[in-house]
Amino acid sequence: MKKKGYKLAPVIVILALLAVWELVVRLAGIPLYVLPAPSDTISAFAEEFPVLLGHAGITVMEALAGMAISFVIGILMGILIDALPTFKRCVYPILVVTQTVPTIVLAPIFIIYLGFGYAPKILTVVLMCFFPIVVSFSDGLGQMDQGYLNLVKAYGGSRLQVYRLVKIPSAMISLLSGLKVSATYSISGAVVGEWIASQSGLGYYLIRAKNGFMLDRVFACVLMIIVLSLLMNGLVKLFGWAVLPMERRAKAGKQEEKIPLD
Repeated sequence: MKKKGYKLAPVIVILALLAVWELVVRLAGIPLYVLPAPSDTISAFAEEFPVLLGHAGITVMEALAGMAISFVIGILMGILIDALPTFKRCVYPILVVTQTVPTIVLAPIFIIYLGFGYAPKILTVVLMCFFPIVVSFSDGLGQMDQGYLNLVKAYGGSRLQVYRLVKIPSAMISLLSGLKVSATYSISGAVVGEWIASQSGLGYYLIRAKNGFMLDRVFACVLMIIVLSLLMNGLVKLFGWAVLPMERRAKAGKQEEKIPLD
């Protein structure tokens, strides 16, 4: 019962906040163009759903492409950082610097050099998503139990076999943690790229609704972005369920569902 109550707590808090929001807007008579009530947002979401769905398809395509590229970069760089200490000393500070520059500043630069197509939007997603994957995966590789490594080496295992048989499988839980963070960021990254210059996608819809002072549609678009981000996170969980052995899957689940004793 305690575990069930712990899971329901966020839902109860969100519903309470929405109820207060609805009540304040109705009692204060706040105009729609200033702050729409949750009921107005839901109504606009239902009314605009076909249009939002069309734009969402473009945004999701950009997010998936960016995530795929980020995954490949994260795997390669994570292995290089773990295998080559000199490479880590040279490259890791540069990776950190890439995260200090706001993406909204870099997006216009990408458009100048890459044009107005999908490329700058996908690159924006990559810039936001690859860092959590690299860091979590390289950390997972570095935390491997030395006893397992010694065992493989004692049987004459090569460096490639050490990574293939021991290090990479043991780092999968860490990799999935980074993928979950990146998946949540991926939709936002695509939307940021679409803000700057696009003719489709949720970012384009958001700017158009904002310029028309249609705040209910702006909030409806934000709701769609939230739903898509949660679905991307769920997709990564499904991927983890498929690739992890049963015992590691149970371990990952326990790490996510730790409940305070108090």
